[in-house]
Amino acid sequence: MRPGKTALWTTLGLAAATIGVAALAPEKVLAAEFARQRLLAGAKRYAIVLDGHRWCYLDAGRTRPLRAPAVRNGLPQAIPRKPVVVLIHGFTGGKENWLPLMRQMAGHARLIAPDLPGWGDSQRRADADYGLESQVERLAGFLRALPAIVGREGPPDLLVGHSMGGQIAGLLAARHPELAPRLALMSAAGVLFEANAFGVAVQAGENPFGVLDHAQLKRYFSMVFAQPPMVPWPFSEALVQRRREDAAFEDAVLADIGRGPAAFALQRELGAIAAPTLLLWGDEDAVIDPSAMAIFQAGLADSRATLLNGCGHMPMMERTRQTAQALLDFLQ
Repeated sequence: MRPGKTALWTTLGLAAATIGVAALAPEKVLAAEFARQRLLAGAKRYAIVLDGHRWCYLDAGRTRPLRAPAVRNGLPQAIPRKPVVVLIHGFTGGKENWLPLMRQMAGHARLIAPDLPGWGDSQRRADADYGLESQVERLAGFLRALPAIVGREGPPDLLVGHSMGGQIAGLLAARHPELAPRLALMSAAGVLFEANAFGVAVQAGENPFGVLDHAQLKRYFSMVFAQPPMVPWPFSEALVQRRREDAAFEDAVLADIGRGPAAFALQRELGAIAAPTLLLWGDEDAVIDPSAMAIFQAGLADSRATLLNGCGHMPMMERTRQTAQALLDFLQ
């Protein structure tokens, strides 16, 4: 066989093998894509066991700031340490949601993004509760373990919570203020915002985020993004399979965070939050209506608000640069 034909058949064979892997194990293709995104963000994956649960988390921005030390009176000054930012994902989300933001901010901050217990790569136990009250205390344990992770004492400089993660982070800031001296609530749940289709469905006992097939995956992306991304096969297949497997778990968690006794505890406890708080929303958020911002502002002692134009429920993915700048400005 001539060399040109050999190369052609080799290429075709590799392509067929790749398609075969994608068809038989789409989750592996999705895992490879997440690995690529981690590489671009300079993020590494680690694990820690706390109170009977294995947490998996991403860590980015470990190097020092790129700026040279200032010189004062002829003497170089110490290079300021990077602020530590902990990022808490929302309902049906995971640590990978933060990778675009981590890539944007890694030169300026140390970023830690865990999968909450029960979600993503973190451990889920059949005998454990994954409602709000339990997750608040688990997050408190994770933040107490943070010095061992980042190599310095003290709480994070900024705790960021998105959607359900904002609900959990807000309750933590109210109940354990020493662990959250500065707070950012991004499209956060936990208050009675103006009724929208999502909220009405949740209160009616439905899970509008449920994904059992490709049509529902498309609907889900249309709900959380103002401009939904095109998710090609086999990534779409991997996501459908994952969400289908998690359907019962998602329904149980949503019943607690959306309709349970603690569903609006954060609104009742806003007055206990002393931390300066950044509120960050997309003006086209179809999940947590932007009217929630006014409720948070009315109840918080110290807050500022940023509304992103043309953005849905996922500011860290849909308006990454603006979200990063808002967080960095707030840190400064």
